[in-house]
Amino acid sequence: MTGTDVQFAICGSAGDGTIAAGDILKRTMAAMGYKVIAFDIYPAEIRGFGKCISRVRVSIEQAYSLKRRSDVFLSLNDAHAIPHVGEVRDFGAVVYDDAPIATIPEGAHISAHIRPAQLPYGASFRQISDKVTGNARARNLVALGYLAGLYGMPRDAFHKTIGRKFATKAASVTQVNVRAFDAGYDAGASVFKLDDVVMAPPPVGADGSRAQMMTGNGATVRGLLDADIDCFFGYPITPATSIMERLATDLPKRGGRMLQTEDEISAIAATIGAGYAGARAATATSGPGLALMTEMMGLGVIAEVPSVTIVSQRGGPSTGLPTKTEQSDLNLAVYGGSGDAQRIVLAPTNVEGCYRCAGIAFELAEKFQTPVIVLIDLYLSNRYETVIPPEVKPFAPKAIPDAAGRSSGPFKRFAFTDDGLSPRAIPGQNGGVHTITGLEHNELGRPADQADNHQRMSRKRHDKLLAATRHPGLTVAKRFGRTGKVDVGILGWGSTFGEILEAMYAAEREGISCSAMKVVMLSPLPVHLIEPFFDDCRIVLVPELNHEGQLAHLVSGTLGRPVVRLDRVTGAPMEVDTILAEIRRLALGPAAGNAA
Repeated sequence: MTGTDVQFAICGSAGDGTIAAGDILKRTMAAMGYKVIAFDIYPAEIRGFGKCISRVRVSIEQAYSLKRRSDVFLSLNDAHAIPHVGEVRDFGAVVYDDAPIATIPEGAHISAHIRPAQLPYGASFRQISDKVTGNARARNLVALGYLAGLYGMPRDAFHKTIGRKFATKAASVTQVNVRAFDAGYDAGASVFKLDDVVMAPPPVGADGSRAQMMTGNGATVRGLLDADIDCFFGYPITPATSIMERLATDLPKRGGRMLQTEDEISAIAATIGAGYAGARAATATSGPGLALMTEMMGLGVIAEVPSVTIVSQRGGPSTGLPTKTEQSDLNLAVYGGSGDAQRIVLAPTNVEGCYRCAGIAFELAEKFQTPVIVLIDLYLSNRYETVIPPEVKPFAPKAIPDAAGRSSGPFKRFAFTDDGLSPRAIPGQNGGVHTITGLEHNELGRPADQADNHQRMSRKRHDKLLAATRHPGLTVAKRFGRTGKVDVGILGWGSTFGEILEAMYAAEREGISCSAMKVVMLSPLPVHLIEPFFDDCRIVLVPELNHEGQLAHLVSGTLGRPVVRLDRVTGAPMEVDTILAEIRRLALGPAAGNAA
């Protein structure tokens, strides 16, 4: 193979340093100028020795998802690694410790499970670590060094990353880990390489100095901070907790405030209260927490108060699968709540998109005076990608309401206007006295249950959001691949769109006429962009990680157009091969029974 697209997988038990080794690998590759996508799998157990897997895809050209099969597989714990040997491609490499510390039962060593087409590499990681450091704790660095030496990766680049990783510890810690890495590197460099994996250098001029490895949650935090968030209210819930944890550290440094509330209801109530007071306020949760927030979300809609809620989806319903990914909260995000409570819902498709959607959510919330939900998922929350942050903050400054001088009479906080956007005031502003209530109200905010008033207010709250689909600086939907008429169109949202793109490009290389569109704004739906896409496609496929086909129902119900659903709820990201197989089938002629 060309060596421009290599996926490494490291498998071990909690405590083996599996994730740490993967972290050093991906950060080193990013700093060298490669494109990197990585995803770590942790055990569900709070305590114990569950399985950890770190997958790192390193490429010269932009990649959009992890590959189904890895090129290089490193075992730090054979019991956990053996079930994953089949995930290594033919002529790929399996690297393992060939000097166990005790006699093991027949078939318990990974060498007995390596397939004929795979290339084995055994090395004494534990013994090497004992020799150079006095114990076996650094064997993960020895193993990482072995990979670097085997594939000719630059030693100095890893030294720099190791130094940064242990910069807060005593200098001796860095020195010990560098010695372990170098010992492994020398062992790997001395081996005659048999596999076809080649790590070609990054393009001339590639500069990774500004590239940062970010998770979706990390990028979300960066976006909130760059949008000058004032306060954050949250309650811990997997997989959104790290957003609150990072803001607890970073927000006070910028003069903001972070408060851990007693539950999710309090978190959204405080967020709406802060928004009413003129602050840029946000919270973060997952599906079960959003279910608790729906009543207060309705208050934000009827009271027309800006707020931002980050929702990282996991397997459901109820407690469901807390450590598995899913896209099954779309219905809850778009429709959840009593009455007609439309709000703006954004669903970024990659890590950089998490940054931009988190920041621009404040602009939308303030301009359209409504709650905004940013809908991600566990896969995107925890996935690492190389991101180059903008040098200048790309988000508009906070809109300061000013009710003064708008009218000589009583302030009409909910005045009917041509665009549905009423003048807004915050407590204490001169000339801005008004009533706020969860009851239906008139233009002054006073309770009013007349039929015609409720009809007009309902229309006002919905119609004002239509302009959000044309908000500057926000990609609400975008088409990729061929333009014009195609046989198969693939419509997708959220983290699954990376796999959709990989499948579409693979189908194009096979000569299939196809195109793909991502939908970032799920509410209100950008019909003006989706309808032309449907017009160009003989048939439209909608792959998503839920059982009901929630985007398929949303789009087909709104447009009145049929789609073909591809639904999976495995708890894992959708596989490129699964999507590609369905594209091939549809290209030959769709089965009418699959249309929704």
